[in-house]
Amino acid sequence: MKKIKQIFALIGAVLLVCMYAATLIFALIDSPAASGLFKASVAATILIPVLLYAFIMITRLLKDHNDDSKDDRSDI
Repeated sequence: MKKIKQIFALIGAVLLVCMYAATLIFALIDSPAASGLFKASVAATILIPVLLYAFIMITRLLKDHNDDSKDDRSDI
């Protein structure tokens, strides 16, 4: 399980670096579509990590909640 988490963390870090690079490239190119692409890239750079963080928080809360309910059943 630890190895899988490390692989996903590495993939996430690579994706973040790619998003930052894309944002920089879209900011520097001179094209009519560059403005829209830049805005989308900045939004993705902000929203994707925030959504992933929220997902991790919810997963931890649900995991803790499920662990607590299992302990309650063992007492019965």
